Amino acid sequence: MTTRQAGQDLDTSKAHSARMYDYFLGGKDHFEIDKKAALVAAQAHPGIYVTARENRAFMHRATRVLAQEYGIRQWLDIGTGIPTEPNLHQIAQSVARDARVVYADNDPLVLKYAERLMRSTTQGRTAYVQASATDPDALMEAVEDAGVLDFDQPIALSLNALMHFITDPHDPYAIVRRLLDPLPAGSALAMNHCTPDFDPVTWNKVAEVYTKSGSPVQFRSHSEVGRFFDGLDLVDPGICCCHRWRPTESVTGAAEITDAQISLLAGVGIKR
Repeated sequence: MTTRQAGQDLDTSKAHSARMYDYFLGGKDHFEIDKKAALVAAQAHPGIYVTARENRAFMHRATRVLAQEYGIRQWLDIGTGIPTEPNLHQIAQSVARDARVVYADNDPLVLKYAERLMRSTTQGRTAYVQASATDPDALMEAVEDAGVLDFDQPIALSLNALMHFITDPHDPYAIVRRLLDPLPAGSALAMNHCTPDFDPVTWNKVAEVYTKSGSPVQFRSHSEVGRFFDGLDLVDPGICCCHRWRPTESVTGAAEITDAQISLLAGVGIKR
């Protein structure tokens, strides 16, 4: 395991989306200001706890599918968030012990827990780099410097619940293209993204909460999310609400989950 830090200080003066997500998952690695912002978001949409859990479950399923059906053995997971077991490398290495994973995030709190929780099998490798997706050139330089991923072999780019935190002024589509460009044919993009399509009133309220708490968001429609996969071959069932993508058991225990409750579009595409 290796780590690389960009030298940021831990900012506890405002809520952070990664720590709010930790609260929604029932974790303990957040501050009071994050809890308060999360509770306001939950007032706007009580189902946001289910959304967080189904987001995590999609990551698990997509990772298994890419490892089992497409033979992928390398992952670049950006916007990792605070480690919550099982982490992506644990899922990948449960299928292939030699799987390699590089995690990237821009929150110093994630770095705090990275070395303790992101432990690899002896056959595989993991690394963590502290970098922001809004500076993809610096991020990819840090990933290459880590020396974990072989860019001559397929790599799965994992962008779970990340791109809705990158608003249009940062040109999110150009960022994803820059991240995909150096990856060889056979690589993959696995991502999910909040959408207002199913319940615009509620999700506009959620967007206001995040933006006011210091984490601007931009939720996007099905067609807008689809643009991230331009030039890729979508894996069945295409882009759909994340709990409907290759479903197994429900992580919530509910008999039926509605698309409006989740409002998180997901898809996996393979690079030609």
